[in-house]
Amino acid sequence: MKIRVLCNTKKGKMQSFAKAIMDKYQLTANSIDKIPPAYPCDKERIVIVGVSLSVGISDTLRYFAREMTKQKAQNIALYVDGKESLAEELIAIFKEAGTNVIDEVHYVKGGLPIFSKISSAEQSSILEWVERVLTKLA
Repeated sequence: MKIRVLCNTKKGKMQSFAKAIMDKYQLTANSIDKIPPAYPCDKERIVIVGVSLSVGISDTLRYFAREMTKQKAQNIALYVDGKESLAEELIAIFKEAGTNVIDEVHYVKGGLPIFSKISSAEQSSILEWVERVLTKLA
């Protein structure tokens, strides 16, 4: 399955979640990127997006979401550090662009930007979430 993991955050912990997904599913280094990605999404089966939404949706993220059509990604799955109301607003932007957004959003605690270590429980939690998402798509 064609998977990409994109992050819009400066928090090391959020990026560690992306790396855990990359390691588990043996994705290449090019499969993980920031938003906007160096290589645009093109016919991706699923794009897993990690975002920090504590103060709002950045213009960069908002533009990215508006451009995420079904041609670029069939499905979007979100793991979020931040407010549920902002996550719902971001989901609406993705849906308006025409891509499918997976119903189950995974909420995490991203911590401070200087900390990047994730516990084994946090790693298990996010990997179990990804497995559930991928199972729904199979």
